[in-house]
Amino acid sequence: MQYGWLSIIPPILAIILSWITQEVLLSLFVSVFVGATILTGFNPLTGFSETLNTYIVGSLADTWNASILVFSLSIGGLIGILSKNGGTNGIAKLIVSKAKNSKSTLFATWLMGILIFFDDYANTLIVGNTMRSITDKMKISREKLAYIVDSTAAPVASIALVSTWIGFETGLIRDSLAKINIDLNAYNVFLQTIPYRFYSLLALIFVLIIIFTGRDFGAMAKAEKRAYKTGKVLDDNATPLVSDEISSLNTKVKYERWYNAIIPIISVLLITVVGLYINGGGLESGSIRDAFGNADSSVVLLWASFGGSLIAAIMTLMQRLLSLKEIVDAWVSGVKSMTTASIILILAWSLGGVNDNLGTAEFIANILKSSLPAYLLPLMMFIIPAITAFATGTSWGANSIVMPLAIPLAIQLGGTELLVPTVGAVLTGAVFGDHCSPISDTTIMSSISSACDHMAHVKTQLPYALVVALVAIFVGFIPVGFGISPYISLLIGSVILWGILYFFGSKVTEEVN
Repeated sequence: MQYGWLSIIPPILAIILSWITQEVLLSLFVSVFVGATILTGFNPLTGFSETLNTYIVGSLADTWNASILVFSLSIGGLIGILSKNGGTNGIAKLIVSKAKNSKSTLFATWLMGILIFFDDYANTLIVGNTMRSITDKMKISREKLAYIVDSTAAPVASIALVSTWIGFETGLIRDSLAKINIDLNAYNVFLQTIPYRFYSLLALIFVLIIIFTGRDFGAMAKAEKRAYKTGKVLDDNATPLVSDEISSLNTKVKYERWYNAIIPIISVLLITVVGLYINGGGLESGSIRDAFGNADSSVVLLWASFGGSLIAAIMTLMQRLLSLKEIVDAWVSGVKSMTTASIILILAWSLGGVNDNLGTAEFIANILKSSLPAYLLPLMMFIIPAITAFATGTSWGANSIVMPLAIPLAIQLGGTELLVPTVGAVLTGAVFGDHCSPISDTTIMSSISSACDHMAHVKTQLPYALVVALVAIFVGFIPVGFGISPYISLLIGSVILWGILYFFGSKVTEEVN
């Protein structure tokens, strides 16, 4: 049966409801329910039953989905242990010890954000709270601290090889590919999209350029000038947000050793690499690339997350930092922190199932085929999730709504060659929208952990984010539609960002010794 325009109601409803209510979980559930009701002949009772039994429970019956869900939860558990055994604080203190002046302090903040790549929430809370006293001493504005914290949270976690994000992202990719019977390895596609995450990568590069040139523009320049000239890291009328959430990450261990976090994290990465090779057939597969392509990454990621948790637990016990009960409690607390993310993931899979049965992607593809040039698809799939994430305050919600539509469109308009840049555009577009949104959880948490006035953080960060996004569009997403290498785009984009700072920025501070 052809549902035509009815097929686009669930995804559009998800966007509109998320915008109005700011409740992505409720919006996704209602959208699944409405879609199921349409599929059952507009019978709401049967639609409700189908929502629960067919779509929600059905998404969990899939072994890949179940594996990715357990992986996401267990990575949260690993983060819980690393937080409680002092490992993450140990990394922070190691980096802070190297900060001697304002430039090195800002670089240490950026570097810490890169190294705590496994979770954007942990990244935000740890980096902001750790560096705040140091940046205050160096007369660095709270606005600048919040900007760097925010710019090294989701942009880093979303492209990290192992993080709380990867299960969600590969899950969406795999589910969307399966719906259109495309046999590609989701983890392999994820890896190939990294160079196409133009906004995320250029945002990280832009922070570095700002740090080493010492230049700022707009509202950030005014904030930095105030902090340097008067020593006021906050405006007189500011209402700083103070974090209570960081207490959940506090540890009471006597020794906070950096290697208690680094070794388990490296172990997770090594287990992932070796596991993909073994699971994919090893020597029999012919090459490492073929082995990775043949591997079931959902199984391997499970090995890695539980292996990392086990190594972290053993190291903690051997040093007598925590009791066995405290380790288990820390792991469980970490798992609990992933509850909301897991529910979003399940509902995203459910909405994907509804859209598949309604033929949503096919309907949109048929409309756009005649009106949208294939070379503009990466651009459109950057803008749409950006708007959605800005309106809803969640990049995960935006990804879950847009990805099931983007992948079939990419295949129909440009085949597999257009697939990777399009997927990359969706994932980084959601990060951009989330980065700009005043109602985004990571934006709010950046203000909290930096003890910065929230709207001051939004107003100073927004111009920087928009500049990076515009550069990403004109040297990244438009050229890539014509087959230009992403590496060329990244190089040119970096030079342009430096030029913008050089011509429009100004040095508002000097080194504070």
